Amino acid sequence: MNTNDLKIFEAVAESGSFTKAASTMFTVQSNVTARIKSLEDEFGAKLFSRTSRKVELTSEGIILMQYCKQIQHLMEEAKRNILSSSHVNGSLKIGCIETTMALKVPEMLNAFEEKYPGIELEFKSDTRNSLISDVLNYKLDAAFVSAPLTINGLEKINIKEERLVILSSSEGPSLQALMLKEPLKIIVFDEGCIFRGRLESWLSHKGILNYKSTVLNSIEGIINFVEAGLGISLLPEEVISNYYLGRKIKSYGLNRQLGTMNTVLVFRKDGPQSRALQCFIDTYSPL
Repeated sequence: MNTNDLKIFEAVAESGSFTKAASTMFTVQSNVTARIKSLEDEFGAKLFSRTSRKVELTSEGIILMQYCKQIQHLMEEAKRNILSSSHVNGSLKIGCIETTMALKVPEMLNAFEEKYPGIELEFKSDTRNSLISDVLNYKLDAAFVSAPLTINGLEKINIKEERLVILSSSEGPSLQALMLKEPLKIIVFDEGCIFRGRLESWLSHKGILNYKSTVLNSIEGIINFVEAGLGISLLPEEVISNYYLGRKIKSYGLNRQLGTMNTVLVFRKDGPQSRALQCFIDTYSPL
């Protein structure tokens, strides 16, 4: 077995076809078939189930695919570290939720790039569960997500505690009056958003089960809709105080359980970390 065999294996798994994998790997189908057969003989297990339409991973194949991702990641890290032995460089993919993207990314970029100009940072905004999955599957090097979080294979560093508040239009009815309307209108991010989850938990705690959701994909959109009286929402208090203090919006505090969000930085435990990632982690590690 060599690394090229594993690349062929990954190509078949991703394309679901021996023919497409051969085209991707610039080889012939007979070679792909032979290399997969060699791997199956070596591991003593069928790696693919074959039908007339598609080739799919078996349970054993899924296990091997997980190791393939780790091996590929380690090889890339080895190349980067060897090439950058004299100084720290490379690239990092960092995930964060929408408010972290708006509030903290510019600050992170300025401070980190000044200290480590050879490291390129790429940020991705997504929901908490998607970010965690991407870190586990080597699509992201690390991610800022909300706690609590205990997942095998991930390390975490506490970053910050934030206060969450309910938002409504300052020119509309009071929050108490709005809560008496049916259905109550709420302005939220898509499913999986921590702020949407907290708002829905608060509504449930208040016995409000009949509400209508308007889904938006930006903080600016949510603020505009709330200000226009189209519904209530929930966001970190810092978003309002730092960026929207002059807007026609009221904020209402919550109890500590629902009104506090702890942000953590998560990254994989397995294998050696790149020097670039270690520098990023050290930036947030407690002294």
